[in-house]
Amino acid sequence: MTTVTVWNEYRHERNDEEAREVYPEGIHATIADFLEDEGFETRTATLDEPEHGLTEEVLDDTDVLTWWGHEAHDEVEDEIVERVHERVLSGMGLLVLHSGHFSKIFKRLMGTTCDLKWRNEGEKERLWLVEPGHPIAEGVPESIEVPEAEMYGERFDVPAPDTLVFNSWFEGGEVFRSGCCYRRGSGRVFYFRPGHETYPIYKQPEIQKVVANAVSWATPISNSDTSFGNVPKPPEDG
Repeated sequence: MTTVTVWNEYRHERNDEEAREVYPEGIHATIADFLEDEGFETRTATLDEPEHGLTEEVLDDTDVLTWWGHEAHDEVEDEIVERVHERVLSGMGLLVLHSGHFSKIFKRLMGTTCDLKWRNEGEKERLWLVEPGHPIAEGVPESIEVPEAEMYGERFDVPAPDTLVFNSWFEGGEVFRSGCCYRRGSGRVFYFRPGHETYPIYKQPEIQKVVANAVSWATPISNSDTSFGNVPKPPEDG
């Protein structure tokens, strides 16, 4: 069974009444609950726990890590970022959600600023599925409408995705690459744009389906170690 650690900054839901009304137990609890309903083994971790809840033991027992952060990216300790980075390169899957685009770990993996345009006026978003044959798209409709969302617009300063699964359109006319797949080392990374803290986006069944599919896609195929370094010459046939 795939083990998922759902990481959340967990600041807005404690300090902002509007966010608390939408996610009274935190965004992490909502995501962990629907992933558990999909058959995954889940645990949660948050910024203010010791080692941000991402100890060596937790990460060693994590197949896929989901990441939501916003106002406290700089408070994530570099040692923990390095720990997560090493685990991704070794095969752990990583799902970076919404404002997690500006997290230390995503910027480290992308090697760019990961900056973008934004506007928060509760506009309608329509996600268009542009790669229907991808595993993340299984059972997902051609388009998903999010009634109220924070706008993200291009240019999104990330490397060209290995596969682009979703594009977003907003009422103001902006578009955005909102479902981006990458491979880093042995690990699979998926960036998924929807998920502002004051809108109930993670309660939408279509969004939940995408996240669950992405967890399955990012799950390591094999736990076997990859070997490197000098190797002896194979014996000659005969």
